[in-house]
Amino acid sequence: MTTANKISRRAMLERVPGLLLLAAAPALVPLAARAQGYPGRTVRLISPYGPGGSNDTSVRLLAEALSRKYRQQFVVENKPGAGTRVANETLARAAPDGYTLLWAAAPFAINTAAGLPQQYDIHKDFVAVGPRVIGPVFLIVKADSPVRSVADFVRMARAKAEGVTFASPGAGSGPHLTAELFAVQAKFKALNVHYRGDATAYTELLAGRVDATLTAITSALPFIKAGQLRVLAVASEQRTPVHPDAPTFAEQGYAGVTGYGWFGLIAPAGTPAAIVRQLNHDASAVLAGADVRNKLAALGLQPEPGDSLAFAQFIDTEVRKWGAVIKTSGLVLE
Repeated sequence: MTTANKISRRAMLERVPGLLLLAAAPALVPLAARAQGYPGRTVRLISPYGPGGSNDTSVRLLAEALSRKYRQQFVVENKPGAGTRVANETLARAAPDGYTLLWAAAPFAINTAAGLPQQYDIHKDFVAVGPRVIGPVFLIVKADSPVRSVADFVRMARAKAEGVTFASPGAGSGPHLTAELFAVQAKFKALNVHYRGDATAYTELLAGRVDATLTAITSALPFIKAGQLRVLAVASEQRTPVHPDAPTFAEQGYAGVTGYGWFGLIAPAGTPAAIVRQLNHDASAVLAGADVRNKLAALGLQPEPGDSLAFAQFIDTEVRKWGAVIKTSGLVLE
């Protein structure tokens, strides 16, 4: 990179607010730069949810692979509570030395977008490390529904003066807000009914107590294969290997409807740039491996390796996007 290009890149970064600036310095560290002697002891990987869910399972896959690579233990600690804020606060108080990391989830951005009270500032107290893993969400109805496309669904939804009902895995979750975004884009009234997780949401859909779900697909796959549920669309930018037969909303005329659950590595602000760069490089390599990728796919997750700068930009985009949806929809999250 020429001196002029370096100056231009730095000038561009300095104009971008928020988390992106925290990732700027690590992004400029050469690929060959490695943190000397890191890791020299056990690394804590904090999960913001309890054991057994997709966040916990995916971070354990990452921890096992990094433990083998470094011959040092990467130990998962579950810190559930307050919509991931307990785990986020734990990281904010940690020493910025690379030995405490967070497998952050979508509410990391959503809580800030909603203006919820937090004992930290995501733009000052953290550095985006990356990479990320996304959990695509799918619009699904019962197989006996006359609705066979997004256009059919929108017509049905607009005809319901009382509002169309979505089963949601939780208030303020990525799936919940994606349903709200769909309603805003397609101009219909949505009523999100919140349950504890995807499995219960699909139980309610099968029982006919809600019109649709817009959430992760893993719990639905047996019912899709059995011909009990129908997939209408995926809310990703492109079709996903998690369920490649599902067309995107964009393919069906609603390019603005994108949303998903996601996870990714975050460190405390002040973590040495060489450690951030090394973690990003090595975690990306782990997630790109066929074994881990296949195990994530079984969880309905899709790894998306990328540098720290790209992850920081993604988080800032999430904050802005969901902030606009929350404001437009008049949602009040707690």
